[in-house]
Amino acid sequence: MNWEDTPEQAAFREEARAFVRDRFPSGYAPDPEAEQSLEPEDVWGYNWPVDRLSDDPARRAGAHAWAAVLAERGWIAPHWPAEYGGAGLSALEEFILQEEMMRARVPTVNGIGAFLLGPTLLEHGTAEQRAAHLPPIARGETTWAQGFSEPGSGSDLASLRTRAVREGDKATGTYTVNGQKVWTSLGQYADWLFVLVRTDPDAAPPHRGITFLLVDATSPGVTIRPITDIRGAAPFCEIFFEDVRVPAANRVGEENRGWYVAMTALSFERAGIGATIKYEQALSELVGYLRSEEGRGFLRSDTRAALRQEIARRHTEIRVQYNLARYTVSQQAAGGVPGYEASVNQLFGAELHQRLARTGASAFGRSAQLWQRRDAPLGAVFTHMSRDSVASTFLGGASEIQRDVIATRGLKLPRSR
Repeated sequence: MNWEDTPEQAAFREEARAFVRDRFPSGYAPDPEAEQSLEPEDVWGYNWPVDRLSDDPARRAGAHAWAAVLAERGWIAPHWPAEYGGAGLSALEEFILQEEMMRARVPTVNGIGAFLLGPTLLEHGTAEQRAAHLPPIARGETTWAQGFSEPGSGSDLASLRTRAVREGDKATGTYTVNGQKVWTSLGQYADWLFVLVRTDPDAAPPHRGITFLLVDATSPGVTIRPITDIRGAAPFCEIFFEDVRVPAANRVGEENRGWYVAMTALSFERAGIGATIKYEQALSELVGYLRSEEGRGFLRSDTRAALRQEIARRHTEIRVQYNLARYTVSQQAAGGVPGYEASVNQLFGAELHQRLARTGASAFGRSAQLWQRRDAPLGAVFTHMSRDSVASTFLGGASEIQRDVIATRGLKLPRSR
């Protein structure tokens, strides 16, 4: 397929580059100690949901200023209709904007709200829900987190046990929620949560008894506790619900049909360009370092040829990953919702993340174990990447689940009995 920009897309790409170059706040500097992960906003020392609440006044002011600049153009949620604060860009224009922001190493804003919840509400939400929640996201005023996984219900999400009991009318009543969510990315920084709950414990199959709710994170009975990962960072948390009252008006879609709403959200989660540009930049920096006078010491004659082949494979795989992302967004541009193609993208990208981390470790040998940035080659980028990559093949759905989706929905293979 030909992924060359059309003249109109090329002009928009130049516009996006100039905008980032001219309008990114000069005082919004990256945090050299920031841990890197695959969160949508996490770009080489920036993480906007974290920065907007930072104790550093300059970082906090920079995050708010950048959100305001993007909101002026409708570029926090560029694909949304203008009536909700978007810019009405095409899916491919949104892709180009994200790509250019990643290449410039500046953060997107409100990733989970803008790129997961927003499209889901546009597809399944009521007019009142869209009017209440989309504009604050598009202005950078509220942030969201995804409350799906539970202890014992990660890849087997349909087995979730967080319970919601409705009192009163389906439209005007209230749900009382009790249970626990875990591995909620950036949940400790969120203003709102979108949560899957069980409303019919006897449903068969179990995914037919699940409902999708919007929950104010400050509601009485909500307790959020950060979880520290293998790197010492806390990019996610566990959330406890104890008799939390949620208006029935906050239900997205029909009661007991939340599974199908959630599948829309997960499709958008797996569909974006994600960390592809970060991989490309990391590999480019590795090659540049190994060619430098300081880096040549790691090129032993007995391993040089094998390392060169590994780097060539990673370069090829990154281009494949980029094209998979372009293909997925082309499905959106044609009016579809990403399906199994998004799982192909997620699976390939997760395993590429681990392979790229191993390539860096191969290049630096025992020096790849150095954790402190000031002591390690390339500021320990690949050391930290190796720790972050451990979770890649089960974040957003385990690789085994992605293969099932590809087999059954993409290849139309029969399910095993």
